[in-house]
Amino acid sequence: MAYTKLIYHIVFRPHNNALVITEKYERDLYMYIYGFCRNRQYVLYRIKGMPDHIHILIGLPATISVASFVHDLKISCGNYMRNNVEKYPRFESWERSYGAFTCSEIEKEKVIHYITNQKEHHKKISTHDEIVSILKTLHIDYDERYI
Repeated sequence: MAYTKLIYHIVFRPHNNALVITEKYERDLYMYIYGFCRNRQYVLYRIKGMPDHIHILIGLPATISVASFVHDLKISCGNYMRNNVEKYPRFESWERSYGAFTCSEIEKEKVIHYITNQKEHHKKISTHDEIVSILKTLHIDYDERYI
């Protein structure tokens, strides 16, 4: 038997950074994503975001790749948003790219706090600058054209 605890901080955004997640309906979307995760027995530690992106801290089993999780989640919640066009009229699709970063149990509470305080955080730093900062901190090479 394998013993694993795989926690990921995942960030993804709508196509063209469209402002699609309004405060009025963000909770509905987050509850949908919570249900998606619960039904698959994934551990959703925190979800929060801004009109133009979502942060998720999630525990996944070793049998599920991050790419598969993000792919399935984007398809499912994209369909949910298109079926609720009155709530998400600007939503067209998700960007193909995403960020996924591992998180240790020791760092988990720090990341939860970070995700919970997204609105305050973004009063000080733009989404673009946040992404660049994360990539630089983690020493991840990136292409500015795709930020």
